[in-house]
Amino acid sequence: MMTDSTAALMAQAQASAQYGKQNSIAARIDTLTDGHIKTEAQARKAGEEFESMFLGQMLSHMFSGIETNEMFGGGHGETMMRSMLVDEYAKEMSRAGGIGIADAVTREILKVQEG
Repeated sequence: MMTDSTAALMAQAQASAQYGKQNSIAARIDTLTDGHIKTEAQARKAGEEFESMFLGQMLSHMFSGIETNEMFGGGHGETMMRSMLVDEYAKEMSRAGGIGIADAVTREILKVQEG
């Protein structure tokens, strides 16, 4: 059982990780919208990254309701690593073809670039 100070430290670490993740997403979106994308390959990569971020958000909500079995998992390590695992699941889903968001985003980026 966690002590109050341990629980507080875990909550602070999780909040800090989430805050850093949101800032990196915001920074990446700013990069996508300020004209840095010059080629079709860059547009495709941006579309895949966007889809990966979207899938990561959806998966994180799905995994937030799942409790772990203390006998075979759980603990501080699993709590801290779950967000990274979810991000990797999202990246792999996107690399494997995703759900079509990357294609739509790529088309829109190229349309905006054409004027």
